[in-house]
Amino acid sequence: MDIERARAAFAAAYRELTVAVNESDLLRPTRCAGWAGVDLLFHVLCDAQRALVAFATPADGPPDVDHVTYWSSFQPAAEGADAHAWWVRRSASAFARPSGVLRVWADTAPAAVRAALAADPAGHVATQGHVIAVPDFLATLATEAAVHHLDLQAGRPPAREALELAGETLDGLLGADRPSHLDLPAYVLEATGRVPSADERFPLLG
Repeated sequence: MDIERARAAFAAAYRELTVAVNESDLLRPTRCAGWAGVDLLFHVLCDAQRALVAFATPADGPPDVDHVTYWSSFQPAAEGADAHAWWVRRSASAFARPSGVLRVWADTAPAAVRAALAADPAGHVATQGHVIAVPDFLATLATEAAVHHLDLQAGRPPAREALELAGETLDGLLGADRPSHLDLPAYVLEATGRVPSADERFPLLG
């Protein structure tokens, strides 16, 4: 994974998500079952916080996953997924108002981007029980942000750079190119199980 491409996609993904979400979106349902916008944003906020921790604690290589194989353990109905979903809902509800999550996100997302720009492009970090190269780590963060941006069903689309990385990640999991009848957003939504699909290979991740 090219470091400059990964950095640009990550920065754009967080920038566009910040611009897209507003307080009125926070109580609306999302494409993630059982989550309102505030729950989803809190989940992505946890990713930004995880990034800050990872960049501050570099790991020795070699990596054991890349930006595609990282997702192999995040399969639909993976063990612990329901528990995490409930934890997110309870944690997000602890804020006095949903806008509190938005304020913390607005502070944390730019800090994560600055840390990404300062990270050693040849380095590695430890996250989610894996060691991964910095460019690949950034690609996973950009992919997740793009997918969850689509989940919000906001009026503003995800950053194109991040959406393209998400599509290429799904190509890698599929072991083939995107089906020709699907545009990129539709592919991401079908391949991640956000919308029904007639393709028996989907969903590729949860």
